[in-house]
Amino acid sequence: MRFKNKHVVITGGASGIGKRLRERFEAEGARVAIIDILPNDFFQGSVSDQATLERFAKKVIDTFETVDVLVNNAIPVMQGIDECGYAAFSHAMAVGVIAPFYLSKLLRPAFAEHASILNITSTRQDQSMPQTESYAAAKGGLAALTHAMAMSLAPAVRVNAIAPGWINSHAQEWSEADEKQQPLGRIGTVDDVADLALFLASDQAAFITAQNIVVDGGMSRQMIYHGEHGWIYTPGNEQ
Repeated sequence: MRFKNKHVVITGGASGIGKRLRERFEAEGARVAIIDILPNDFFQGSVSDQATLERFAKKVIDTFETVDVLVNNAIPVMQGIDECGYAAFSHAMAVGVIAPFYLSKLLRPAFAEHASILNITSTRQDQSMPQTESYAAAKGGLAALTHAMAMSLAPAVRVNAIAPGWINSHAQEWSEADEKQQPLGRIGTVDDVADLALFLASDQAAFITAQNIVVDGGMSRQMIYHGEHGWIYTPGNEQ
């Protein structure tokens, strides 16, 4: 019960990683407030909107008075340079970078002693596939925001990030090939992310700040050559 009587705020908390984070924090005694575009029991709305963030922050403070943990988890849209226009790219920045900054600023007066901010980034901050510019840029911006805010908010608030790789966040079925290409032989789970999140948010991580920790089973460190690790190129089968 590391978070008994603690107050936790999670953006994008109604599904996927955010939902599991809520469940895990609550299981350890926390009271959790979420915001999501999906229906939920605390606050429905988009973090891309300034007024919505302000109303959400006010409700959090009115409800809890203090905040011990803020998890910036809401997911920006993934579109590439062929499809993504100015408005969609701006929206991705609003969800992925501006909202974490502004919500942290709004909640700053309410942060309790030894408070913690966790930003959920992505391994796509460092590596990309074609047509993913909006998502990659948002996650890269959030990674930079993490160490910047850690310096500005120290020593009162610790700020860290978690960069998930391939995580089965919606209980999907994957092929054996999908599993075997991972160095640890499986796709990641939401609990792989949650285990680290709860540690980083706890007093056990009291001397850790400004870090961006990768949770991807080693995949982003694996060198790939034709014929190794099950990767075989067949001409005409590039897709």
